[in-house]
Amino acid sequence: MSVKCIALDLDGTTLNDDKSITDRTRTAIESAILAGIHVVVVSGRCLDSLPESITGIPGIEYAITSNGAAVYDLRTGECLRRVTLPLGAVGRILQITEGREITYEVFYEGVPYANRAYVEDPLSYGATPYAVNYIRSTRQPVEDIRDFIQKHKGQIDGIDLITSDQKLRAEIWRCLESQVPDIYITSSVPNRIETASIRAGKHHGLEYILDMLQISPWEAAAFGDADNDVEMLSYVKYGMAVANGTEKCKAAAREIVPRNREDGVAVGIEKLI
Repeated sequence: MSVKCIALDLDGTTLNDDKSITDRTRTAIESAILAGIHVVVVSGRCLDSLPESITGIPGIEYAITSNGAAVYDLRTGECLRRVTLPLGAVGRILQITEGREITYEVFYEGVPYANRAYVEDPLSYGATPYAVNYIRSTRQPVEDIRDFIQKHKGQIDGIDLITSDQKLRAEIWRCLESQVPDIYITSSVPNRIETASIRAGKHHGLEYILDMLQISPWEAAAFGDADNDVEMLSYVKYGMAVANGTEKCKAAAREIVPRNREDGVAVGIEKLI
């Protein structure tokens, strides 16, 4: 195999359920870098919430964040590409969700913001126990998140809608699809709907990086676990889904590797190099 770039989703893929990285996975990433392969972080997270256990690995140069809405050079902190949510789309999202049992996470200038009540008690909004410490340690709490969105609309990378009510989630998703045509809609976990510009998406962020590095998608691999990884896995030649991935993600993959907690990414990288 002639692989020049490996794109890594983080949560549920490269990271264990407790958000840690195993020694074997870190060693595999380091081996790929030593072999001259570009390893790129590709995440629904925004820049400020990327774990140092990954970004601190020497040789990881780029991060695609906020589901492809922002691309950074990790060596300099420079934002290389940003596509923000259109003003009209932000307004329609707020209208559709007004008065509903929904809260929001807002990605603004590389930092995630959320209502204080959600940050203090993520479990009430459908978060998994493993995600509690991550949410509390990375989200900047604000008293009125809708007001925050209004003040910063036009500068927002993405808005995630959070609810534990699956019927409501499905209803809101349908409304967004039919009434807000200029947004990208996806999801990484069952309690959220993730929105960004129609020009976002992990695959578009990766396309930007590959073009910059003059690497073909046929020379690239990607690992993922969720629906927001589907287009990315389909875009590259070596799309790999971990066994704990969603059905859509696994259907889009060329190969299924072991679960995230069984070093699936390490297994895949070892095969590639």
